Amino acid sequence: MTTTDSTEKPYTLISSDCHAGANHVTYREYLEAKYLDDFDAWRGKYSNPFRDLQDDGRSRNWDDDRRISDLEADGVVAEVVFPNTVPPFFPTGTLVSPQPTADNLEHRLAGIRAHNRWLADFCKRHPERRAGIAQIFLNDIDEAIKDITFIAENGLRGGMLLPGVPPDRKDIEPLYSPAYDPIWAACQDMGVIVNHHSGSGSPDYGKYGAAGVMWIAETAFFSHRALSAMLVSGVFERFPKLTLVLTEQGGAWVPPMLDSLDYLQRNIRDGRVGELGFPAENKLSMLPSEYFQRNVWIGLSFPPPSEVDARYRIGVDKIMWGNDYPHHEACWPNSREHLQRSFSEVSETEMRQMMTTNIAQVYNFDVAALDVMAASCGPTPTQVREKLAAIPQGARSPAFFKN
Repeated sequence: MTTTDSTEKPYTLISSDCHAGANHVTYREYLEAKYLDDFDAWRGKYSNPFRDLQDDGRSRNWDDDRRISDLEADGVVAEVVFPNTVPPFFPTGTLVSPQPTADNLEHRLAGIRAHNRWLADFCKRHPERRAGIAQIFLNDIDEAIKDITFIAENGLRGGMLLPGVPPDRKDIEPLYSPAYDPIWAACQDMGVIVNHHSGSGSPDYGKYGAAGVMWIAETAFFSHRALSAMLVSGVFERFPKLTLVLTEQGGAWVPPMLDSLDYLQRNIRDGRVGELGFPAENKLSMLPSEYFQRNVWIGLSFPPPSEVDARYRIGVDKIMWGNDYPHHEACWPNSREHLQRSFSEVSETEMRQMMTTNIAQVYNFDVAALDVMAASCGPTPTQVREKLAAIPQGARSPAFFKN
């Protein structure tokens, strides 16, 4: 990139989508003592499933110095921290693991609580840089509220990670069920943000050769269902101060969904949808798009140009950029080049909204403190406006290959 006038203020990049976790030795220290023998037996059979958790790359998930150095080299000074490594008793990574069953709920719950305790300490080491997102399960409402209380009491201002509910899991209530009202009430009352990340909510595709391809092909659809479920079921009608963030799911799909749900709600208000009638409880006082504008934000991770072009329909004030560190598909370590490719024609005012202001307001970051850090590592407006000449060698993110 070309150099610029040193008086030009760099962008203060806050990533709304990063991932972290402990290794198993550390997670063991955060487990309750009664689970240690079971953990040792489980760990003996464990096989690491992920490229970004293997060999030298693993320590990026927990090593403060390496992580901060990596992020600053990428132009990023602060992060919203989703889980990444495999917690105790999990079959695979948190974001793609099936929800627990009655048979394994106790141990899986012990595992996420070990992660949540570790995460609280991880964020406390650099509180100005990190907003941690803790985990809950939906199998037991009372236990979920205990975990939400832990989040609020331990300064995890990132909030909680809402699991998706696959349509074939009849033992767990769907997200549009009123059974979750105590959870929404607890989050609203304690100011805990509800986050929904891509990867969860898909059904069991079985042991077929095409099962993995089907999961990839449809995972976005099942992730998107969380938004429609909460909009049409009146969650934001009953809990008007609740905040929902949808992360690493793109954003261009949102306006068409809102158009469709608005059309449906208008017909419900008129009394019928085709030959179907609807009870009064389905009539909401606002349109789904209005609830979205009041209650929902989008964590837009490594967006290609077409996603950025949709920003006016989504709402520039609704978008929060993310680099997805340290995942294989992340735009890290080439975020500057990604910004050139996708954001070169975006105004400086809009850039600062999507890169800094929106994220800081939702997750309560101190922008003034972060501006000081960004002065030495953030990309400048002039640098971002310089269109990308060539895709960086070794780049692997869809941000460089999708339009």
